[in-house]
Amino acid sequence: MPPRLPLTKHLTLLSALGTLATAHAAPTPHPQAETQALDLARQAIALRSVAGPDNQTPQVAALFRQALVTGGFSPQDITLTPVDNTTTLIARWHGTDPSLKPLVISGHMDVVEARQSDWQRNPFTPVVENGYLYGRGATDMKLDDTLAIAALLELRRTGYRPRRDIILAFSGDEETTMKTGILIANQITNADLVLNVDGADGVLDEKTGQPAYFTWEGAEKTYADYKLTLTNPGGHSSEPRPANAIDDMAKALLNIQHHAFKPELNTLTRSYFLNAAKFEAPSTATAMRAFAANPADKTAIATLTANPAMVGKIGTTCVVTMINGGHALNALPQSVTANINCRIFPGHTRPAILTELRQAAATPTLTIEDVTAGSVSTDASPMRPDFTTAIQTALHSVYPALPVFASMDSGASDSMWYRSHHVPSYGMSPLFIKPSEDFMHGLNERTPISTIRPSLDILLSLIPNLSH
Repeated sequence: MPPRLPLTKHLTLLSALGTLATAHAAPTPHPQAETQALDLARQAIALRSVAGPDNQTPQVAALFRQALVTGGFSPQDITLTPVDNTTTLIARWHGTDPSLKPLVISGHMDVVEARQSDWQRNPFTPVVENGYLYGRGATDMKLDDTLAIAALLELRRTGYRPRRDIILAFSGDEETTMKTGILIANQITNADLVLNVDGADGVLDEKTGQPAYFTWEGAEKTYADYKLTLTNPGGHSSEPRPANAIDDMAKALLNIQHHAFKPELNTLTRSYFLNAAKFEAPSTATAMRAFAANPADKTAIATLTANPAMVGKIGTTCVVTMINGGHALNALPQSVTANINCRIFPGHTRPAILTELRQAAATPTLTIEDVTAGSVSTDASPMRPDFTTAIQTALHSVYPALPVFASMDSGASDSMWYRSHHVPSYGMSPLFIKPSEDFMHGLNERTPISTIRPSLDILLSLIPNLSH
């Protein structure tokens, strides 16, 4: 674990923490919670919680457990469950009315692999520099975890008593197999709703650095992998023949590449296009509004499809990610395999997309099988008025009049496991970050520490509103 910062440095950091908030509303500072969130995040980042034999996710869980116990949670209300080389953490704060369904605050303690040779700094040595917290997990999502912990402990210190139970549920392998997320969701099937604090959902303006808008996620696309295989008797390379497994695979992949999945909308994405258009370049904004009005608008589809940030929001996408073939430099290939990775728009099943891929490939000798691990198709969570009101209230308590609207995640998270049990789950990280500085899963991950204070104020409003 890294050494704790001296008090003088803490005071300097706390001053920086207030910069973003004071540019808008003037929330009451919570110095103990702010210090704890940053301190705990630094200690967690220093633990290499990456899948593999040296996985330190169990140590992260132990660190969080100790913080919760020190903050007033009963040890009997915190459960760490080992699973393979990782673990889960479930902590329960008992409410005053046991007849009410619990509120779940969801997160994960593992991070994506990071090699020190690729980074400017050691990814597992947290650094606070120039107003940023650097390190793997600074954005995805150890700082979010510690903000949730610090907010709960601050509520306990101030005497808050929730009516419904609050369950803190952290998985240990969200970035890989998601096995622990399944186990947790299977245990908590009676939740009222899930607040998944994964990621960074507040957007800072690139020029001013001030909050531009905030999105929350009520749906996500289904992750799917399909294995494509072509075989051939092969032969000597000096005697080529019309049927070549690599050539045939190339044709099939190009056919899939040129296949256009039907563009479509749902309530969440329509809301996103209409609201987010205000913050896009004129050509993109025009296309977003036109698509929201008519998802068959060809001009709008062409514009949005050409934009990597938008193409995943208008329908299912499938792309080849791996290919392997041949067995010798001087032989005709006997076998070729490829992987097609799809992100499926809500409302479609993996078998249905497999059928569409087979038709698009138009290669009778090609076999396609679903090899997806750790994914399930789910419908969007409802736009519940109590949730949408609570999140508007929380954001506007810090940033009056800030645009707040729904969106759909093109990736995958533990939310899907709760939704598979018909438990509404909403992605809502209080962190704000510039799009150009969003390095989740990438190099030199960092998050501005000025977002810590307003993030806590958002949670300190949202959690009581959802647990009363």
